[in-house]
Amino acid sequence: MINKAVNNIEEALEGAESNMTFMVGGFGLSGIPENCITALAKKEIFGLTCISNNAGVDDFGLGLLLQRKQIKKMISSYVGENAEFERQMLSGELEVDLIPQGSLAERCRAGGAGIPAFFTPAGYGTEVAEGKEMREYNGKPHILESALTADFAFVKAWKGDAAGNLIFKGTARNFNPLMAMAGKITVAEVEVLVPAGELDPNQIHTAGIFVQRIFQGEKYEKRIEQRTVRTRE
Repeated sequence: MINKAVNNIEEALEGAESNMTFMVGGFGLSGIPENCITALAKKEIFGLTCISNNAGVDDFGLGLLLQRKQIKKMISSYVGENAEFERQMLSGELEVDLIPQGSLAERCRAGGAGIPAFFTPAGYGTEVAEGKEMREYNGKPHILESALTADFAFVKAWKGDAAGNLIFKGTARNFNPLMAMAGKITVAEVEVLVPAGELDPNQIHTAGIFVQRIFQGEKYEKRIEQRTVRTRE
């Protein structure tokens, strides 16, 4: 068994440099790799291409990297909660590739599975289809989408072991497992880190073969993006 646990976050981020492509797991603010993002926001690395479902909010998540203008391009499917993202996009400071959410998920999964491209009906007849090959299947037009991979994938799981096996909880399972497969170097931060062999194999969502480095995060805010409560009677 290869021990993939690293001693600290600095060791986990070793090799992360300017002009790289990063995948960042999470869905909204749920299940984002908070410790990795905070540490990346303190590093002098710029010109990044980030693949993520969204870009966090102004002062949390990938919004921290946007504040320092570390990101040159965002590949994502939803950007509605970040005013700085909107400002940089409209001013032309930030290149943005908006992708239908299902297509984004499948492009990450395909990258991890070694599938270079696939056809999907999502986006046909819109700007998403511009410049892409089209074919008809079962009488319905489909567009060709390419797989996505990254130099680093940063993911967050609830529990993991020293061999890199991961268990996700709730909504955090939406993008993290897909991106864990598609990074050349996948860094997993977990709330609970246990010795190899302690996880029930039937409960593991991502096998350790996809993870190169794992560490236990020190602090998790777990912010709620839009807090909605019912008025008491």
